[in-house]
This record gives sequence, structure tokens and C-alpha cells, in this order.
Amino acid sequence: MPAQSVYQVRFDWGSPGAGSIGDGADAVVWVDQLQASPREVPEFPVVVSGSIQNSAAVAAWVLEQQALRGDRFTIAVVAAGEQRPDGSLRFAVEDLLGAGAVIDALAEVGIDYCSPEAAAACAAYTSLNKAAAHLISASESGLALNRPMLDLDPVTEVPRLR
Repeated sequence: MPAQSVYQVRFDWGSPGAGSIGDGADAVVWVDQLQASPREVPEFPVVVSGSIQNSAAVAAWVLEQQALRGDRFTIAVVAAGEQRPDGSLRFAVEDLLGAGAVIDALAEVGIDYCSPEAAAACAAYTSLNKAAAHLISASESGLALNRPMLDLDPVTEVPRLR
């Protein structure tokens, strides 16, 4: 049994991480904050897109799913990361912050039984959220995209990817 499977909110990186924490989850929240390069979305019955912008909407959606079910709704939050030239997964600060925003929004609505990994991602976002736009545009991915102007205003859409 994977170590994070006892938690309602889990966190990991990339498709391999989704495979590790997604089993037994009711939904995967795939966080690809900049969508800088095409990434294959993991194969799970329910996959929604999460970001800093729609984090509150994702939390509201999860809360609604939980109410409809009448029981705990388990979430696997997965930061997409970026791919290095050799094909390996690269840490992407923008995806860490996006995942942390989703986890923080879940905690705000009372869905807070988090794995330590999820809690650490949340703490990264809550401690750095005022600098998120700068950190993202100055990151390796942001620099590769010529420091895009970021609109981090909230949105209400929760795109379903699967």
C-alpha cells in the first residue's frame, strides 16, 4: 500500500507520481501552471486541471463531490513538472506553487487531512504567494517563455481533462 494512501489529500510529481498516489483517489488534480510544454495527462477516471487561478473553484468542486457522495472524497494533487532534454522530470516551481494553492484552498474549505508532502507544498505556496507571479516568471520555465506576464486573478472554471 502506498504510504500516502491513508490521507485524503496527497501530493506528488509528474505521471510517475500520479501513478503512485492516484490509486484509490477519487480524482486527480493535474497542475501544469504555465503549460509550457505538452504533457500527457495521467490515465485516471477523473482528472481535473488545477492552478493558482482556479484553486478556490477546485476546492468548491471537491467539496460538492464530497457532499454528493456523503463520504470523504480523496484527492491526488499532482504537479506536472517539466521535462529535461534527457526525458527525466524536472522540478518546476510554478507547478509546486499551483499545487500548493490548490491544497491551501482545500484546507480553507475543511478538506485538510493532508499527507506531509501535500502539507509541504501548501506551506510553500502560503509562504510565497505574494511573490508567486515574480517567482513563476523568473523561474526556469518562465525564462524559457520570455518571462510571460501572468494573470493570477481567480477563475471559476474547473476543466475536466478526463
